[in-house]
Amino acid sequence: MTPGYISIFATGGTIAGIAGSATRRDYRPGQIGISQFLDSLAELDLGVELRGEQFANIGSEDIGPELWQRLHGAALAAMEDADCQGIVITHGTDTAEETAFLLDQTLPTTKPVVLVGAMRPADAVGSDGLRNFANAVRVASDPDAAGRGVMLVMSDRVFAARDARKAHTEMTDAFKGFPRGPIGHATPTSLEWFGPAWRVGEAARYDFHLDMPKVSILYAYAGMSAENVTQAVHGGAKGIVLAGFGHGNAPAAIRFALAEAVKGGVPVVRASRVDEGLVDREPEDDTSNFIAARALGPARARILLQLLLANGITDPSQAQKEFSKR
Repeated sequence: MTPGYISIFATGGTIAGIAGSATRRDYRPGQIGISQFLDSLAELDLGVELRGEQFANIGSEDIGPELWQRLHGAALAAMEDADCQGIVITHGTDTAEETAFLLDQTLPTTKPVVLVGAMRPADAVGSDGLRNFANAVRVASDPDAAGRGVMLVMSDRVFAARDARKAHTEMTDAFKGFPRGPIGHATPTSLEWFGPAWRVGEAARYDFHLDMPKVSILYAYAGMSAENVTQAVHGGAKGIVLAGFGHGNAPAAIRFALAEAVKGGVPVVRASRVDEGLVDREPEDDTSNFIAARALGPARARILLQLLLANGITDPSQAQKEFSKR
């Protein structure tokens, strides 16, 4: 590894969790502070200086815009420090894909930014936290990691933020990547990339805004009524993401109500509640001015639509181009 240091931004989560028993099922996330965590890493001899800062110590279900703003600002400052090689953010797994994707779209790609978490608390049998963290440091320390956007490291796999999603409630290999799968394989002593960097020297795609427009996600279900769309619009939604059946489908009444919402100035993105698969444009999208989510699931589609609206991108055709970016 090259000289310099890695900035560690700690936010809590299971990786900092304690159960009080090696076999206890329930636990409390965010119990170990960054100083104690870094002390436990000393014997691993990771070969690089780690400088830690505690941003929060919470379960990631409680993470939101205020903490995102602080992480974003701190990441920009670290990138401007010539001695900083990269950034590692310890994070709970529940909302890791949303934090990773938001930062991926609002930070330049000049230095690697890596999110890492754990599925088992620190005192559990077979805890995965320290290994995941050591792998994340390996990734953040590698010069070839720059230009790949924000990444997420779990279970010896490296995922791009645009692909990563949590796909299991308990297993240590809970994360999958779609459509690319993992982009690399990392261990504490090795790192292999599965392809070249694709965003070398790229500036931030969008400006970060603390007060982003409200975007609602509507989960499609059999017998769903148009009232769901009406309630979202009347509740102040400036955009709607449909987590639809299959290829982003919904009952006819919902499709009609969504088309009416678009006419009223509320953009609509068709995503899918299905775990994998693209949601491509269909003829109805042209007539109703819907946006197809492509490879983005509902959670990341919501983040991107918020960013587009906050940055003044409201034209459906232009928004579609943004959803189709790699």
